[in-house]
Parts: sequence; structure tokens; C-alpha cells
Amino acid sequence: MNDNTPEKSQLGKASAYVDQYDASLLFPIPRAGKRAEIGVTTAPPFFGADLWTAFELSWLNQRGKPQVALAHITIPCETPNIVESKSFKLYLNSFNNTRFADASEVQARIRADVSEAVWRGAEHPATVGVRLLLPELFDQEPVHELDGLSLDRLDVECTHYQPAPQLLHAVHDEPAVTEVLTSNLLKSNCLVTGQPDWGSVQIRYTGAPIDQEGLLQYLVSFRNHNEFHEQCVERIFMDLWTRCKPLKLTVYARYTRRGGLDINPLRTSHPQALPGNVRTARQ
Repeated sequence: MNDNTPEKSQLGKASAYVDQYDASLLFPIPRAGKRAEIGVTTAPPFFGADLWTAFELSWLNQRGKPQVALAHITIPCETPNIVESKSFKLYLNSFNNTRFADASEVQARIRADVSEAVWRGAEHPATVGVRLLLPELFDQEPVHELDGLSLDRLDVECTHYQPAPQLLHAVHDEPAVTEVLTSNLLKSNCLVTGQPDWGSVQIRYTGAPIDQEGLLQYLVSFRNHNEFHEQCVERIFMDLWTRCKPLKLTVYARYTRRGGLDINPLRTSHPQALPGNVRTARQ
């Protein structure tokens, strides 16, 4: 039995902030339990990844001088585990007073440790993607909103604040369309602490036209729902996939950062290149 449940993580608890490197701080949580809740008990009908950005990464060089960087971390959704975000923050903080030869050593250490955590228990573990951006590249980091037609333009009445998939429907007697729809009104809450998680979402699909008013009301219905970012995006994907039956579907969400970390899950019905990890204005 796996004891790594959200309740046993450091979420919502007073934590000692270790400033000497400690890989054991990473707390993996199995994906399987929450996937079973949305009907995914075998191979998922989606591909994708969780794109993390770490804004608070620092360490010491060999002379004890602090160094800083941003880190982009790509975790495939095929991994059996996610990493609980507070444990990720505590782990990165443990670099603060640790000396490393150079940024490459830091990058390799993060890649190895995060890979071990998210692939723990897998038959064929792999590595996650880690890219470090040093200060001379900070000015090249773009800010861009999600492309697509905004659902937020619609003047709808909202009465559901827990996921209401019954609001979703597609018009199957009309020709198939390809649309990209966005909203900045996604909000959910941390599964353990109940703290708010704010996000923007992009839905790209090909298939029978999805009723846009119902889709916006559905996205708003996550407002009081307690679930991790990755789980919310998979729930949205599965509700759209099963209720609207598109031929192709991609759901991508970018959540605002907490504790110096943002998490941006993407789930898609078909293999495709991952988007650039480009932050929105709210991030």
C-alpha cells in the first residue's frame, strides 16, 4: 500500500526550511487514485506533460557567492507520480546554502532527483526535462496570453461552483469545426489546504461544435473544487472527451505561481509538440 497521500505531505504544516541540499524532501504522490475517480483505470486516452517553472532557485558557487536561475521542468504525464508542490519548494530551498561547481551540476542534480521521484515504482523509468536560465537570459523570457477566442466575453449566469459536467454538450447534427477557446476564469483550490489556485485555460478541439455558454459555466464550476492542478486538467479533459466526443482534444492550463512555482498541465488526445513554457501576465 502506498503511504504517499496528500494528507501525509508537508502541505498545511509548519515546515523547517532546510538550506542544505536534501533530495529526500521531494514527496511523490501517485496519479492512479485521482485518475480512477474520473474513469481512467487503464492506459489514459491522453498524452501530455506538466510544465513547471521555478522562479526561486539559488545556490552557492565554489567561492560561496550566491547564484540565481530560473528553471523549466517538464514532467511527462506518463509518470506514475506527481510531486507535491510544497515539497518541491522545500527541495529547491535546500540548494540555497549548498556549493555546486556550476549551473550544469545543479541542472543534473534536479533532473536526477525529480526523475527518481516521479518515476518511482515504474518498470521503465526515464528522465524529466530540466532547463536552467541564467540571469543574462532573463530579459528574453516572454509574457503572452493564451491564444484563442475568449469565452469570458459571454454574459452567462453561473450557479454551479463544484464540477458540473452536465453543463457540457456538443451539437452533433452540425458539421465538425476546429476551435481554440480560452478563459481566465478557472479557479480551483488546493486539495489539502483549500488555498485558491488561479488559472487560465485553453481548449483546442476538432469535432461537433461545443456549446460555448455551457463550457464557460462548466469551467466556472471548478471554483470551489479541491484538487491539484494536474488532476483538474485531467478531469476537464475527460469530461469533454466523454460528453462532447470530439475527434481531437487538447486542454492546457497555466496556473499562477505559489511558493515561487507555477504548474502548467497539458493533456491531448493525439501526439504533438509541447507548447513553449511562456507565462501569462498573471503568472
